[in-house]
Amino acid sequence: MSMPAQRKDHLDGLAVVLLLVCCVLWGGQQVLVKATIAHVPPVLQGALRFVAATLLLMGWCRWRGIALFGRDGSLAAGLAAGLLFFGEFVCLYLGLVHTTASRATVFLYTSPFWVALLLPWWVPSERLRPAQWTGLAFAFVAVAFALREGFGTGLDSWRGDLLSLLAALLWGLTTVLIRATGLTRLAPEKLLFYQLVVCALLFPPLSLALGERWDLQLTPFVVTSLLLQTVVGAFASYLAWMWLLGRYPATRLSAFIFLTPLCALAFGALALHEPLTPSLLGAMALVAAGIWLVNRAPLRR
Repeated sequence: MSMPAQRKDHLDGLAVVLLLVCCVLWGGQQVLVKATIAHVPPVLQGALRFVAATLLLMGWCRWRGIALFGRDGSLAAGLAAGLLFFGEFVCLYLGLVHTTASRATVFLYTSPFWVALLLPWWVPSERLRPAQWTGLAFAFVAVAFALREGFGTGLDSWRGDLLSLLAALLWGLTTVLIRATGLTRLAPEKLLFYQLVVCALLFPPLSLALGERWDLQLTPFVVTSLLLQTVVGAFASYLAWMWLLGRYPATRLSAFIFLTPLCALAFGALALHEPLTPSLLGAMALVAAGIWLVNRAPLRR
């Protein structure tokens, strides 16, 4: 059994830097998946992504001498986390078929509310104060405001919206389960392995069951997209997230992910020359205020 990680009650500089990097990386994920659907069906994208990421993680663990299959009492909780993780990405990938990446993003990033609402029932130290709830509200309103012009008007957009909202709930439940069951005592690699391997086993048969075509169009864009989704998204950034969950308060970590959809818009402005509007800049300021409210120390009496 791995030694429990030393937990902290606040986010230090290292945590902030890692979170900012993750938000930037995650900012392009939904856009990549949506853009690649025209070439590779959504669930097949997930299958390729998670099979490759699982193999990559296993190679990493073998190189570093990290045991993945030892008995440590984590199997049941680990598989449950894997199933929730699988459900989250099935909902997200299928949701992106029916709605825009912007709408999917704004619903997916309601996840911190589920974490803040549910986690204190099992981990009282994660309970938020009223000012922190205000910070979460600031951040979500800012994201919705910044994305309002990008919302699609498709007739079946509500299907994608509901699937994205369900993905957010499942993401939140995964975080709650990891914290409440003590899975954070595991090495981050093993914690991530449970989630990746369940997806690697279940995504391919689901893709076949849905009748998706497997005749891949391996253009340079598709190869680049799948490599980024696998190496950067499903391996490196998720491994960093598992490490953070083992050492810092989950509710404070979750507040930071409101930066992700705004990072996506900022990336579009820098890389695609899309306009960086005053509303986007104002939204970023409001998100920063929200994150500060969630993470600031309470006043001493």
